[in-house]
Amino acid sequence: MPPRAVPDPIAHSLTTRFRETIFSPFVGAVQKYGLIRPGDRIAVCLSGGKDSMLLAKCMQMLQAWARIPFEVIYLSMDPGYAPQDAAMLLKNAALLGIEPEVFRTDIFAAVEQVRLSPCHVCAAMRRGHLYKEAQVRGCNKIALGHHRDDAAETVLLSILYGGQFQAMLPQAKSENYEGMRLIRPLYFVREKAVRAWAGASGLSPITCACRVTRKPEGGKRARVKRLIAELEKEQPNTVDNIVAASSRVDLRGVLSYVPPDGPEKSIMDDFACANPASAGMLSTRIL
Repeated sequence: MPPRAVPDPIAHSLTTRFRETIFSPFVGAVQKYGLIRPGDRIAVCLSGGKDSMLLAKCMQMLQAWARIPFEVIYLSMDPGYAPQDAAMLLKNAALLGIEPEVFRTDIFAAVEQVRLSPCHVCAAMRRGHLYKEAQVRGCNKIALGHHRDDAAETVLLSILYGGQFQAMLPQAKSENYEGMRLIRPLYFVREKAVRAWAGASGLSPITCACRVTRKPEGGKRARVKRLIAELEKEQPNTVDNIVAASSRVDLRGVLSYVPPDGPEKSIMDDFACANPASAGMLSTRIL
């Protein structure tokens, strides 16, 4: 009699206990935004954090069950982890039933020299390395573990610290790597669900471990995260409202915007064109 297949408790939890909070929203985002197409070869980026571990497991399950054919590889970048963190990454991957391809970079050492916006520089360097390594392996997409809370935080970060309104998109084209796209299949999943899943699965996520996250305040994103948590005490759907705002932008209610194929356009110009007499008044000195 052949041996019985050993059940995968982590996968089972995603189809039972965490079906409504994780797996269904994950599949929903993939379908709504067309994140996966037949013939895709996707590099799932596994950093060792809770978000990337969840993404890797969800993608593994989707590939096994999906009706459309697509390929997945698991790519792990070591930006300069301490030996214990690098070992923990591989241990967690083994618990997930995943063998990532690991490559090393010196990003942590490079970012140590950056004084202004180190997190932005670090993220850009990480994406660049991931795009390059994925392209070398014949991939046309990279998948990152950003979730709904990340999307909301990005909107506020761009407003409060960047002076612009910019959203974290579920899918984006690479500007520097021809034919490559970035996808975020966890776009509908809340961070609290990810945290609950990681704890229930017996995983030991590692943190970024950079000099910014070692600080008590944790950088600008951590500060915005605390702000949103405080707001959610009064308004439970704060995160959903922030993300929804990025898909409900009424151009009649903004001062100016930047179209994809042209320079910045001011809404006030429309008023000047519609009423030439009033346009002349703009040059009149008031004081």
